[in-house]
Amino acid sequence: MNYFEFYDIPESFHPDAAHIKKQFYALSKQFHPDFHANADDEKQQEILELSTLNNKAYQTLSDPNKVLEYVLKLHDLVSEGAKPQLPADFLMEMMDINERLMEIENAEQFGEISAEVAAIEGDMNEELKSLTRDYDTLNDTAKENRLNEIANIYYRQKYLLRIKESLDTFAARL
Repeated sequence: MNYFEFYDIPESFHPDAAHIKKQFYALSKQFHPDFHANADDEKQQEILELSTLNNKAYQTLSDPNKVLEYVLKLHDLVSEGAKPQLPADFLMEMMDINERLMEIENAEQFGEISAEVAAIEGDMNEELKSLTRDYDTLNDTAKENRLNEIANIYYRQKYLLRIKESLDTFAARL
């Protein structure tokens, strides 16, 4: 079952945190296995599954990064091992940063590259906020277009994460 449906809330990249917490506690009470100890095995199994679903829904919907990925997965825009088509200019920029990473000779160069990566990440985060802010008010066609733009940023962020991991490796060596 879809986590948004399970919590009876509209699909959103920014679900109401207070409502999520309230639903989690209400459903935790309703589906707590101890309250169904005298039920038959089938009912106990159902309650256990609903309790597990509640925990997973809460963990996902209360974490903005997990919500982003979850919504994209709901629309089949993210999958394991996917090879997205990233913009050529972005790939060229990342290739340039990677090459400069391989040639780092001092802390100053490291700092420059780190600042550049942080700026790129900040720009992506701002763009993502802008795209997700009013998502739930859009019609279906506009949502579909918006989801594709959001997925593009999601994959660029994943790519940038690898660059950041390389930076962390270099930082440990300096």
